[in-house]
Amino acid sequence: MVARKEELKYLYSFKDSEIIKVITGLRRCGKSTLLEMFKDLLIKNGTPEKNIIRVNFESGEFFELDTYKKMYDYIDKKLQPEGMNYILLDEVQVVPEFQKAVDALYIKKNCDLYITGSNSYLLSGELATLLSGRYVEIKMQPFSFKEFFEAAESGSRQESYRKYIETSSFPYVINLLENPEAVRIYLEGVYNSIIVKDILNRKKITDVKILTSITEFIFDNIGSELSSKRIADTLTSNGRKIDSRTVESYISSLAETFVIYKAERYNIKGKEYLKSLEKYYVCDIGLRNSLLGKKSMDIGYVLENVIYLELLRRNYAVFVGKIDNAEVDFVAQNEDGNLYIQVAATVRDEATLERELKPLKSIRDSYQKMILSLDDDPESDYDGIKRKNAIDWLLCNTQ
Repeated sequence: MVARKEELKYLYSFKDSEIIKVITGLRRCGKSTLLEMFKDLLIKNGTPEKNIIRVNFESGEFFELDTYKKMYDYIDKKLQPEGMNYILLDEVQVVPEFQKAVDALYIKKNCDLYITGSNSYLLSGELATLLSGRYVEIKMQPFSFKEFFEAAESGSRQESYRKYIETSSFPYVINLLENPEAVRIYLEGVYNSIIVKDILNRKKITDVKILTSITEFIFDNIGSELSSKRIADTLTSNGRKIDSRTVESYISSLAETFVIYKAERYNIKGKEYLKSLEKYYVCDIGLRNSLLGKKSMDIGYVLENVIYLELLRRNYAVFVGKIDNAEVDFVAQNEDGNLYIQVAATVRDEATLERELKPLKSIRDSYQKMILSLDDDPESDYDGIKRKNAIDWLLCNTQ
């Protein structure tokens, strides 16, 4: 197991607090492994193993816990009267009305709760209402490039980046790097698992081909402005008749299961969020390759996707910037303000460099502005606008 250091440190920082720890993320991104690492850390630091109750609701061992009452009774019988009980519940959304059992356990004084789920709706509806102000969400993704680079332990940074975007960021793929066919089969299994377990079953969707067509269209247009109407019109013209409302529903399902992420637009001058022509990014470039083939490997858009996901990992809210008639690839916001980023495969051509600089130069505030590219050149400064190597930036822990 490769240590998810940041997530584990963050999770452990909430240990014994009167707050439920909710770990969300895509299937196979490492949530179960994180819980296992947390369990090991508890034992290492002196917690008796009998005080750790670990349940994975997708394991056959626990199929019989198919109601919230059975779930509660099973856990309640295992609670130890002495010391804190650490309750680790994996893929808890499998149990109907699980939130009732979670709430009943939460009010016990000797229970510290940790739950995972593969859907963003885990924290919607009744659970959010019941636990309002009483939970913290840890958002997980597959490996960052830095984690991949450290885990793979082979090749130069550039070679590792190539493997990262050609294979996958899913943790298990580290074991399959020398077997491309095994990677392909594994990713097909991941995709089918998400589609069947998290989308078709929940949404009661019967037309799998339409869902796949929409997924392929979005995967093929990462970093491009899209609307549900455009997608519907394109698919209809290709002989797959569908309306924009259905497209919106399917896109919502893909976003809820963390297959895609939506980046809305932000008017930099007007300081307002815009609700049209958003962009979409995919959870894993390898998953995109498995669906579309590597012929769709546009290096610039792929790099943009990788940078977007990294900004999310660094706890930014990320938007596409609009300033006059120009666009800034990313406006990354946190409590310290804005970070403006342009992304390009290369800016060695003078005209390309000037094109990327122009929108950044028109921003009048004093927040940091940078261009990230794959050019292996020394860092440069253009009147306060930094030009950095993207791989260096991905491997560092700061802006």
